[in-house]
Amino acid sequence: MSEDNKDRRWKDKTGRKYRTYGAEQEKRPGNEQDEENRETSASGESDSTVAGEGGERNEEAGLQESDVEAVEASAEEAEEEEKEGFDLEAQIELFRAQIEEDPENCIHHYNLGEALEEVGESEEALLKYQKALECDTEKEFSAIIHYSIGNHHYQKLISGIQGTVVRSSVGLHSAHKAGDTITEVHAEDYKVPIDEFESAIADLYRLKADDDIVDYVNKNAPQKIADTHYKWGSDLIDKSRQIENYGEEIKDVKESLRHLKRTLEIDPNHSQASLMVKYAKKMLQEGWECYDEYGFVAKEIQGTG
Repeated sequence: MSEDNKDRRWKDKTGRKYRTYGAEQEKRPGNEQDEENRETSASGESDSTVAGEGGERNEEAGLQESDVEAVEASAEEAEEEEKEGFDLEAQIELFRAQIEEDPENCIHHYNLGEALEEVGESEEALLKYQKALECDTEKEFSAIIHYSIGNHHYQKLISGIQGTVVRSSVGLHSAHKAGDTITEVHAEDYKVPIDEFESAIADLYRLKADDDIVDYVNKNAPQKIADTHYKWGSDLIDKSRQIENYGEEIKDVKESLRHLKRTLEIDPNHSQASLMVKYAKKMLQEGWECYDEYGFVAKEIQGTG
């Protein structure tokens, strides 16, 4: 994308919590000049040479080690103060006011959605993302909006029981722990985030935003698709290990293999998916047993050989 086609309002929209939220993020006035001045000063001082006979050091030459440490400490303190002084609630109110003034501006709705997500108001955040998508009639920002909607659903997917399942017993023998086993897997829960991430990738060429945002979506959307397929496959395996015999255990493990292999197609280095593929194949070949909380065999599934 050429520099002339970018919308300068969309900068640095990649999750930096403690700076001003929103697509219109810019560096604070004077930051770049201050940095240049510091670099010029440090360079000039470091180039100072030894003066006088006998190689005596010029007392003013270069920064002393203690001075360098003081500068670094000062920078760290400034950063901490910036974090502590950030008022996200005030930003939310600002975005609401901007929407009142310009209700058809997709950027304002998106900014509000992201800020609401940060404070845990995820359902309202989703509504704002959807409104942003509706307002973005030219699809100039749909890639980042689709990505955020997908991430909303992805985070919801990995929370709760489906995010805390114990997988240490995956394989031929499974110990039942009440409340720790997935008993249902609904395809729609996984398709929705995958579809959103795929839409983000499809619309990426239209994204009228800073290169950082384009690179962020380009890098992370495919990985999130891979991770969602991995989650889908591993959840199907866990579902097959419940102590109730529901009759579709083999079918579910076979389907899990398809999702795990899809993960590896996208990310060949996904070590967890590689491990789960081995487990799934062994389960299909040799079968597996599930034990109840008392240690008795509650279910035995025969392998397909």
